[in-house]
Amino acid sequence: AYFNQRTGRKERFGRIMRMHADQREEVEEAAAGDIVAVLGVDCASGDTYASKPKYRTLENMFVPEPVICMAIAPTARDGADRLSKALHRFRREDPTLRVSTDEETGETLIAGMGELHLDVYVERIRREYKVAVEVGPPKVNYREAPTQTAEFNVRHRKQTGGSGQYAHIVGRLDVLPEDSPENFLFEEHIVGGRIPKQYIPAIEKGFRSMLAKGPIAKYPVVNLAVDIRDGSHHEVDSSDMAFHICAQTAMRETFPRTKPVLLEPVMKIEIECPSQFQGTVVGNLTSRRGIVMGAEVSGPEVRIEGEVPLAETFGYSTDLRSMTQGQGTFTLEFARYKRLPRNIEEELIAARKKAALAGSL
Repeated sequence: AYFNQRTGRKERFGRIMRMHADQREEVEEAAAGDIVAVLGVDCASGDTYASKPKYRTLENMFVPEPVICMAIAPTARDGADRLSKALHRFRREDPTLRVSTDEETGETLIAGMGELHLDVYVERIRREYKVAVEVGPPKVNYREAPTQTAEFNVRHRKQTGGSGQYAHIVGRLDVLPEDSPENFLFEEHIVGGRIPKQYIPAIEKGFRSMLAKGPIAKYPVVNLAVDIRDGSHHEVDSSDMAFHICAQTAMRETFPRTKPVLLEPVMKIEIECPSQFQGTVVGNLTSRRGIVMGAEVSGPEVRIEGEVPLAETFGYSTDLRSMTQGQGTFTLEFARYKRLPRNIEEELIAARKKAALAGSL
């Protein structure tokens, strides 16, 4: 028996199998470097097992943030339980699959690393769990990011019967470098006790609460640094809530002055097809705002490497098969976020505002 290092639960390994495609070979033991499957354990991807509890945990896998999401719902009410079980199982198997609920519409959302990634799970739900589902159109996870520094000096004052509310913060919003490991950085350089230390967490929480929906098009805010440099408080009227509200006001009023822009996910793409179709495939990739990084010919085949915005890849598998007489294949992998072209950004913002007015955001 072995211990799950994450849960501390003791479990017995039923059988150890070496997998060969769809064939299984039972083995008595596995040594370092072997890749095997274990039957009869209740675990999640990334778990470590050892002979004693709290012994050692191997480094977790890197799990990138999802870049695409879609709504999913059962067509019949009696399929809701089976859909829930399926999503729960798939989420345990695959850390890159995210499941959430839209707070405003109540829809169940699945998010992942690409259109094909989600299509595979939708098909598995239909085939393995016998649930008829309908899915909404894919939605790209854009981001909002500042492009310049902006300073703020915000005072929150509210007086009612009894004690009131008072908070005052001074600081600036900065731009984090693109290679920063964090999307948000909070710092404070307050001297002389102008703001008591117990209110600093409330200020940070206030700024963080505004990151989920930016002011441009209600997309998450990234690459933002907040530096609190000064402020003031009131012995009676200041509180965590007052400084929390003050920070939210500072973010709401100041972030638009950082001249924020929209960022879109860009995918690394590798295409393999007969070399006779290379010109057509490259031309189509360029028309999708893609960039060809290189091409390597190997006999009758050519492998094309490049980058393409995720928003331009919807329906690409069908188009590629059509261009290559069914002989072309491709893979997509998230590469980075980059600034959206201005004309497309304006169209997207206008569409989001229209949807907000219609009550769907």
